[in-house]
Amino acid sequence: MASDPYLQKRQAMVENDIKGRGIKDKRVLEVMGKIPRHLFVDEHLRDRAYADYPLPIGEGQTISQPYVVSLMTEALMLRPTDRVLEIGTGSGYQAAVLAEIVKEVYTIEIRKSLADMAAKRLKDLGYKNVKVKHADGYSGWEEYASFDAIIITAAANHIPPPLIKQLKEGGRLIIPLGSTVYYQVLTLVAKRKGELDVEQIGPVAFVPMVGEAQRRK
Repeated sequence: MASDPYLQKRQAMVENDIKGRGIKDKRVLEVMGKIPRHLFVDEHLRDRAYADYPLPIGEGQTISQPYVVSLMTEALMLRPTDRVLEIGTGSGYQAAVLAEIVKEVYTIEIRKSLADMAAKRLKDLGYKNVKVKHADGYSGWEEYASFDAIIITAAANHIPPPLIKQLKEGGRLIIPLGSTVYYQVLTLVAKRKGELDVEQIGPVAFVPMVGEAQRRK
């Protein structure tokens, strides 16, 4: 088997930018050290794939920085039997991280070119437990609801009501909530007896959620 030229960079990313910044979940650390992040960006960006900042993936979108991917994944406290919905597939990297940890991942991307590229990439990498859909994620994916966890990887100034409805009792949802122009607060929501327990994790900056989310401002 050919040696991985990015192995050292990936190990350094995990030690310095993920574990070094407080991520403790062993499964998250293991997965971040395993997935070839460089295959989720254009060839000319591969040498920067393991740096701790976002990178462009086309259509004005980005692949999130490794620390933020790890932070959002850890916050959901995922179990191997979970079914997870992701809004904003992008490159497919976050979906791959989830797919290594949970049973089923359903991911929605509003931009067809990105949805198609991510679906092909995930298939080529052997992920059989991920379904990719080209659609507006505001309405979720009712056909496969309800979900143990929902992750929104685009900024919104409110949580789409259909997503709250499709979240299981006891489930957790994470979203960059706030201004879609400047910065947001990474917000974790737990659904308990129909009520929402809200926890603010910290400031982040994500590209805005488009489509219905913009019309509902």
